[in-house]
Amino acid sequence: MHDLAFVIDSDVRRRASICYFLNNEGIFAEPFETIEEFLRSWPRSGVVLIHDDERAVASLMEQVCSRHGWLPIVAYSEGPAPPRVVEAVLDGAIGYAAWPGCGSTLIAALRTSLARTGPAIASGSRQRLAMAEIDKLSVREREVLAGMVEGLSNRLIGEHLGISPRTVELHRANLLAKLGAKHSTDAIRLAIKASLAPFRAGALEIA
Repeated sequence: MHDLAFVIDSDVRRRASICYFLNNEGIFAEPFETIEEFLRSWPRSGVVLIHDDERAVASLMEQVCSRHGWLPIVAYSEGPAPPRVVEAVLDGAIGYAAWPGCGSTLIAALRTSLARTGPAIASGSRQRLAMAEIDKLSVREREVLAGMVEGLSNRLIGEHLGISPRTVELHRANLLAKLGAKHSTDAIRLAIKASLAPFRAGALEIA
């Protein structure tokens, strides 16, 4: 069975050249012109190879997070400077290669990425995706969510934070909407995956 690579590159010649090379190396490469075009297919497995245009990796990672899924991302560009590679990795890429450039380096990056889909990596990726969702919340909403994780009522959360139960209720509604959660249990599950900081020291005991 062939390994799968999904190549996202707006330059038709560069996209064609990299797909041709990969196919000859036994890696089935499917080309896409844009992130939006790729997202319409949304594969279940494989590695995404994306040309490192400005914020391309970050934009793709945001879309991946919004779908609560994960695929390894390898970025590439011609003669990338070290700061650019670091930025791509910080944005979510787990590999980087130069193209046009050394084909063996590109293959190594793809093979490594395909191999890093085991349970430990997947678990860490799920945590990162959950953290990206939690980052959408305000500081107060995170505090309320932490209280929810502890099983505190709106009244107890409000007493500890110095706000009314009605205000806590509004924060709960807002955070559920931001997280796309239908129920409190969905938000709590996401908070646990993200290792959300516990409710502030001195939180009231559950009545």
